[in-house]
Amino acid sequence: MGRSHFVIFIILLDFLQILDPSFSLPLCTDSRAPFQQKTPLAFCSYNGTSCCNSTDDKQLQTQFNAMNISDPGCASLVKSVICAKCDKFSAELFRTDSVPRQLPILCNSTTSKNSTKSSQTKNDFCSKVWTTCQNVSIISSPFAASIKSNSTKLTDLWKSQIDFCNAFGGASGDGSVCFAGEPVSLNITTSISPPGGLCLEKIGNGSYINMVAHPDGSSRAFFSNQQGKMWLATIPEVDSGELLDVDDSNPFLDLTDEVHFDTELGMMGIAFHPKFSQNGRFFVSFNCDKQAWPGCGGRCSCNSDVDCDPSKLPSDSGSQPCRYQAVIAEFTASGSQPTQAKTASPKEVRRIFTMGLPFTGHHGGQILFGPRDGYLYFMMGDGGGIGDPYNFSQNKKSLLGKIIRLDIDSTSSVEEITKLGLWGNYSIPKDNPYTEDKELQPEIWALGMRNPWRCSFDSARPSYFMCADVGQDKFEEVNIISKGGNYGWSEYEGPYLYTPSKSPGGNKSMSSINPIFPVMGYNHSDVNKNGGSASITGGYFYRSMTDPCMHGRYLFSDLYAGFMWAGTENPEDSGTFNTSQISFNCAQKSPIDCTFVPGSSVPALGYIFSYGEDNNKDMYVLASSGVYRVVRPSRCKYTCAKENSSAVGDDIPSSPPAASPPSVATMLTGSYSNFVVILMSFMLILACWF
Repeated sequence: MGRSHFVIFIILLDFLQILDPSFSLPLCTDSRAPFQQKTPLAFCSYNGTSCCNSTDDKQLQTQFNAMNISDPGCASLVKSVICAKCDKFSAELFRTDSVPRQLPILCNSTTSKNSTKSSQTKNDFCSKVWTTCQNVSIISSPFAASIKSNSTKLTDLWKSQIDFCNAFGGASGDGSVCFAGEPVSLNITTSISPPGGLCLEKIGNGSYINMVAHPDGSSRAFFSNQQGKMWLATIPEVDSGELLDVDDSNPFLDLTDEVHFDTELGMMGIAFHPKFSQNGRFFVSFNCDKQAWPGCGGRCSCNSDVDCDPSKLPSDSGSQPCRYQAVIAEFTASGSQPTQAKTASPKEVRRIFTMGLPFTGHHGGQILFGPRDGYLYFMMGDGGGIGDPYNFSQNKKSLLGKIIRLDIDSTSSVEEITKLGLWGNYSIPKDNPYTEDKELQPEIWALGMRNPWRCSFDSARPSYFMCADVGQDKFEEVNIISKGGNYGWSEYEGPYLYTPSKSPGGNKSMSSINPIFPVMGYNHSDVNKNGGSASITGGYFYRSMTDPCMHGRYLFSDLYAGFMWAGTENPEDSGTFNTSQISFNCAQKSPIDCTFVPGSSVPALGYIFSYGEDNNKDMYVLASSGVYRVVRPSRCKYTCAKENSSAVGDDIPSSPPAASPPSVATMLTGSYSNFVVILMSFMLILACWF
């Protein structure tokens, strides 16, 4: 390269670095280049960067060469494993309980308690090593060192992938570090300030336990009460000062003749088919009394299949076992255009599910359609009684204490219903966990629940399936529900071991379950110093920007309305949550004036039955005293730095600031640098060639 070319090259390099100080070019590695001597690539390197000092690098290369691995895929994996010794987080990767480890802890999704599906997929490195290397000969195998064996194949040393990964695998979902085939990058937990408070406006006086946004994407929503009625309502715009538009005298659906209403019985859930706008199908979960309504008959959940004799169950509040039934029924909107329908026929189109309840409590009843798979999820409690005395929740043949997953778009044949012992007219999704665990009843998606009260799928991350579960004596919990997960009840109450006072049905051995512990929750003593009087109500991840300081946090509360919490995941997608109790208040100029607890500034909400979410992702509190919407924090004089400061104390939202025009430097960096990069690349090729 001539002197003039070299000078031009240096000038262009300086020019581009002025435009973008972070810009750099890799130096060419040919020995003929006048400004760089060729450096041999290290054995342990990642993206061209050496991971070890030269001495360790040579030793590891010698060790690897002696293994004489013929399979390229396996060789690559083993090389990455032994080079993990030089990882900057090797102290964590090689952490020990008693004796030093010869190899790093390999990421293994099957041992992670709270990991999401996405993190399980990318962290199943241990299984990848087993699958690739199980039948490959590895001389002086590092996997054999710990058991002092001369065997060369993994299958000679370990009977299965499970055994292998029990020895070398570890979870990343518990906050620990594991090796996934590349340098470890730790998620840094940042300090996150809790929100100043939750500001509410009261927009309705009705008492509901369910709210579902209209599937047509409009400002309408369906509300239902426990007595058996459902209404179609129009939600007013935020800050409009208007009320929820609902005609109490004209319900969308009235099932009060079929529904049995009591403290824990009634219309418990509503769900609309993913294609409701085309087919008008929707579903209702309710309880009925078979002595009062002939259409209520069904099998008793206490039966010989689950080693239960209904004749030996005690009466509950004067009623015999399985007098009351849990029902899911299909209905259809009236008219040819479902989105325009204002009513629905109370006549069932199809009975989906019917099951007799052993006692009058703990039967959940919520139903939801999965946003990705389109299947119907049914939340079922343990059936009642103190401490699940008949161990229904851990019984894999019982549907009590379970999250159930059904395909309601097809129906099993009579032969299949009989063979599988199904409870109605539906079919089983092919990927339900029973295909992997043959002991499970086919409908079961997850088990070990006491009384799941309000579950939701995160609208931003549908893999986050959140369920609140009501506790017994000590703890109220929130869980991330995963396929086949066991949430511990009644061997555990939240994170605590639990021993029932009476257990005529026997107990499950704690060693036979692998419980998934809650990600959020609270002790009963947190809300009532005398114990008791605590019952969780699950909510949603708040995804609206009406309150930007609440965005992304999971909101939940206690039924008795004195306490609310916000759960903040930190780091994001880690399954680790920081929970803080938050204050709440009623906005000034609320469409309906709030009442307050005597001698307090806390709004008197009554009981918080549930939460709701509209099509704009604004969130609602469904309380015994009415319907409340989350609004801008400034309306309650809460401070939120993310809210436009000019709106503080105002009831009129401010316009966002106008965008500034791009600077000359920005345009230069964005436009001309592309030309310079091309020209410099050409000059660099010349420099390395001549």
